[in-house]
Amino acid sequence: MYNILTLNSISEKGLVKLPAKDFIVADKMETPDGILVRSGDMHNYEMPDTLLGIARAGAGTNNIPVDKCAEKGIVVFNTPGANANAVKELVLTGILISSRRIVEGIEWSKSLKGKEHIDKLVESGKKQFAGPEIKGKKLGIIGLGAIGVMVANAAVSLGMDVMGYDPFLSVYSAWSISSDVELADSIVSIAEQCDYVSIHVPLNDNTKNMFNAEIFSMMKKGSRLLNFSRGGLVETSALKNALENGTLDKYITDFPGEEVLNLDNVLAIPHLGASTPESEENCAEMAAIELKAYIKYGTIKNSVNFPNCESLYTGKARVTIAHKNIPNMVGSITAVFAKHDLNIDNMLNKSKGNWAYTIIDLDSLYGKNDNLIAELKLLPGVVRARIVREK
Repeated sequence: MYNILTLNSISEKGLVKLPAKDFIVADKMETPDGILVRSGDMHNYEMPDTLLGIARAGAGTNNIPVDKCAEKGIVVFNTPGANANAVKELVLTGILISSRRIVEGIEWSKSLKGKEHIDKLVESGKKQFAGPEIKGKKLGIIGLGAIGVMVANAAVSLGMDVMGYDPFLSVYSAWSISSDVELADSIVSIAEQCDYVSIHVPLNDNTKNMFNAEIFSMMKKGSRLLNFSRGGLVETSALKNALENGTLDKYITDFPGEEVLNLDNVLAIPHLGASTPESEENCAEMAAIELKAYIKYGTIKNSVNFPNCESLYTGKARVTIAHKNIPNMVGSITAVFAKHDLNIDNMLNKSKGNWAYTIIDLDSLYGKNDNLIAELKLLPGVVRARIVREK
């Protein structure tokens, strides 16, 4: 039996993917094998030695100490694409409310309560909320992952001209994106040409404050910026200047913060991007399936700190090793198996940045389990070794 700790309320559609015959699921336990989490902050969580993997029911993993987990051999998963449609719909809403002054108009209408001749007041006052249509305008999308591609395709269907920029465009995204979307060669091209810009990239050291004074200086006057990814992608002081000098007509964000809320011409949504029942169910299902596959079979899909490494389990004995991506690592690992006269039937090794992962299938372990794992763990660079399945 495997222990799964839930740090947030997880949709039942996800929990049923962890059958009771194999998994004990609870919101309190001291020695979990896996953790399911949504928004819970894990930076001060003391990781037990039993912990093998953490699955985040969502795309962002800022609430998880990903690097610390890697050092302990804990695989961190996310659920890219599971909430893509929910976010796409809110981005489209953001495009519309940035243009048509719908929110401002609704708030003004509320102020008419109790007044006489409301119909006349509406007709005389509505002109202050006029705004342009989006058809024929140019939308720039930075980041063409699952969400960015869906936004691009939807915007095309609404009659917008769309440019997209992503230096790491995946084959899947390339297949999925509309042929009507123009691929830009840089963020600068997007900034200079687009009436609307929507950001769809993760927040990390390379992307923090990517929208700064330099980029704002290149943007078209009166453009609209949409940020449904992370607040830290936009430098607040530069944003303030861009709004004040008319570079930006509106800033739409799903990440309210005190500094942003104090700015004029900002529409701040309370992080509703994935707040739909469908999205929560999709994320929970994907997270549970990823965690189950890793714990039971040692396969990795959609990890943010270790490489994807999927090898069909055929019933043979299986050993997995999480290790640093350094020279001679594979040779050192196989030498341990040779020392124990164990024949490798199949091996898969993948790397991702500083980390790598190896799956080894054997005809049998011949009862050499303890010594084998102990020796593998002693290899410089190995952070986790375990027997996933014994024949």
